[in-house]
Amino acid sequence: MLRLLIADRGLRILTCLASVAVVQIAVAQESPSPVPSTTAEESAPGVPPSPTPAQTPSPAHSRSVRISFVPPPLEGTISLGIYDGTGKLVRVLYQQAQLNEFAIDADGLVTEWDGKNDGEQDLPAGKYHARGYLIGSLKLQDLGESSPPAVENNADSMVKLRLVPNPLRKEASAVVELRVAFDTNGSYLQTSDKLPLFTVSQAPNLSGAWIAKESKNAVDVWQDDGTTVHQFRISNVDQMMAFDCGQFVLR
Repeated sequence: MLRLLIADRGLRILTCLASVAVVQIAVAQESPSPVPSTTAEESAPGVPPSPTPAQTPSPAHSRSVRISFVPPPLEGTISLGIYDGTGKLVRVLYQQAQLNEFAIDADGLVTEWDGKNDGEQDLPAGKYHARGYLIGSLKLQDLGESSPPAVENNADSMVKLRLVPNPLRKEASAVVELRVAFDTNGSYLQTSDKLPLFTVSQAPNLSGAWIAKESKNAVDVWQDDGTTVHQFRISNVDQMMAFDCGQFVLR
């Protein structure tokens, strides 16, 4: 009787162990649950989240205007200006520039204008004009100290000179009005619309300057530095040609 009771309890224990083994095998065969990824907000303390890539700004709209022209058939330097619709000079693009300062293309010399005035301010959209002068081999003579000229009381003293006709413009003759102007860098000849053409001197702190016609191809210039008056003579001033780059639209 005792043996039968022990055998029955042993059978029950074996049955329980078998059931536990089956359960463990089933659990082992199940796929592990996925571990959720850690977001930037749930990252470990003290570790900064990855920065969000910044968008690259789009390039600014270019207002550059291409300007091309055929240079006049004369050796010398070039002064080129930009004028608005009223004929006012708004930008001195070149002053006594050499030809090699321009790019060369199939249609002549080429340059660009950025749409700004001399103060580096953007000009309004609209129609503009580019024109200038080729200045030949002008001769500058320093005549030394002098008495003030008779024209000293005429603040708007200017001279009219006949230019060499530009065969590309098909004009019989052309006339330019010249004045003498000065700034902190010295004195220079300029047109009546203020386009600088030729440097006279680099004397600073001038208080006055005048011009008078000496002959059909020469002018005299006087400049006052507050202490003395100095006189210069510029010859071959008739060796200049006007040229035109035409009209264009700034957008």
